Amino acid sequence: MVEVEESSGNVYADLGMADPELMLVKAQLATKIGEIIQDRNWSQLHAAEILGIPQSKLSKMLRGQFRGISESKMIDCLTRLGRDIQIIVGPTRRAVSTGRVDVVFSE
Repeated sequence: MVEVEESSGNVYADLGMADPELMLVKAQLATKIGEIIQDRNWSQLHAAEILGIPQSKLSKMLRGQFRGISESKMIDCLTRLGRDIQIIVGPTRRAVSTGRVDVVFSE
């Protein structure tokens, strides 16, 4: 019988990686950037020029190697791709001592 472990919803946390919440946010942002580039049928070289980053850095980001890329840079990439970004700071949550960051995409 195969043993199955239920996910927490964050693969980075499940694997015990450092900064799992940050890594999940970056993964979601990188995925959206990749989807937009693919939908536009752009080469990585062309996309990198538009995004203002080296092609090698874009390639790494799209392969999930984004530890050296800030959330701020990824947000900048999305705005360069014509996407609007809204940052909403919610009310204080009494039951939890720290807040969380969620990425929500609207079309």
